[in-house]
Amino acid sequence: MALDPKMPVLVVDDSSMMIHIVREFLQQIGFSDIDHALDGGTAREKMRAKRYGLVLSDWNMQPKTGYTLLRRMREDPATKSTPFIMMTTESKGEYLAAANKAGVNDYIVKPFTAQTLRAKIEGIFAAKVAVISS
Repeated sequence: MALDPKMPVLVVDDSSMMIHIVREFLQQIGFSDIDHALDGGTAREKMRAKRYGLVLSDWNMQPKTGYTLLRRMREDPATKSTPFIMMTTESKGEYLAAANKAGVNDYIVKPFTAQTLRAKIEGIFAAKVAVISS
């Protein structure tokens, strides 16, 4: 799957300010089909109704965390291979290890820039193309 700025993107964060910032960054990168959810449960409902090409989710949310959302996505055949970037203020090794074990594609520590986000997204899609090509 190549990086396609027309693909739908879902931003999941309990902070409306963070959703606004990430939406702005995604628009700067060239994305226009951007939805959001304020928690993991709402995100799952949206994913049942629409197929997303990329999910960016905060780790710390209530009642369903980004980590729980990631685990549920990886258990579901419909969303198992959807690229997922975990956004968090936590940079501890145990968080990174848990996210990796759950199947995260990449991890980005807040605060971050549009350039950092672009590099993470491009890296995920470059890796997917390399896997498909081999």
